[in-house]
Amino acid sequence: MNPEALQTLHTHLLTALESVPEETRRLFHGRGRCWPGLEQITIDWLQGVVLVSLFKEPEAAQLENLLSMLCTLPTSPAWQHSAAHTLAVQHRYLPDSLTQWLVGEPINEWTLTEGGLRYRIDLGKKQNNGLFLDMRYGRDWVRSNAAGKRVLNLFAYTCGFSVAAIAGGAQHVVNLDMSRAALSRGRDNHRLNGHDLDKVSFLGHDLFKSWGKVINSGPYDLVIIDPPTFQKGSFLLTKDYQRVLRRLPELLAARGTVLACSNDPATGPDFLIDGVMREAPGLVFHARLENPPEFPDADLACGLKALVFKQATPGAE
Repeated sequence: MNPEALQTLHTHLLTALESVPEETRRLFHGRGRCWPGLEQITIDWLQGVVLVSLFKEPEAAQLENLLSMLCTLPTSPAWQHSAAHTLAVQHRYLPDSLTQWLVGEPINEWTLTEGGLRYRIDLGKKQNNGLFLDMRYGRDWVRSNAAGKRVLNLFAYTCGFSVAAIAGGAQHVVNLDMSRAALSRGRDNHRLNGHDLDKVSFLGHDLFKSWGKVINSGPYDLVIIDPPTFQKGSFLLTKDYQRVLRRLPELLAARGTVLACSNDPATGPDFLIDGVMREAPGLVFHARLENPPEFPDADLACGLKALVFKQATPGAE
């Protein structure tokens, strides 16, 4: 993070703050490696809150210069125009993801909107706040394709896909995640949007120990698979994803659809396409969803992969 890179970031931020979006969006995505020297920093607009995330510890002098630059923002016309009231820096590389509040009082919980839907997030106390902004188009796609369907949302986390599915007219959504706390936040998200919770189920289980429960609640017209790249003691993408894929024939209804996702920069889309061909040959690759424009990446294969697969139509060439 040399002086030239820091000036680039400063200019980018001022420009972004002059025309902030009405809903939550990423303002700067250094992790896409499009700006040399800024690969370990992202900045999000959380509707009044500007959240700067550092993914690698900078040198002491670099951190001091960064903080000094950020502290000049509140006096800028762009900041005033944006109506921002809080500026925070989260040190994601630390075990406790320490957050520094540079402007404004610390905020524990905050409510965002995306596509007119509301989501409650955590600030300043967890590594992930509860809504992955790069999956915006994925949630949009689910909302547009869920009408009348039974949906299975694996690795549901705070149930963003579930909220989108119910908003899109899904008949029922089954959410599964090991974290009961995350699923509880998922209930909150549905309540925020006035959804009928009779249409939503929450299974707080280890997927690999709960296939019976999941299969018995099926079959499903749409299965969403969006796992972490690594979760200690429970999931390793390169080893365990195939264990999920081989269960798809038991889970899917006729003409069922799968949205399979991966955010691992070390694996490209072929990892998912080849895995589905091998483990669930009745499915065919249909499309890869685009990523939001605020998430540019120097290598398309390294960014978020959200791939749609559909049951092969009998007799189709």
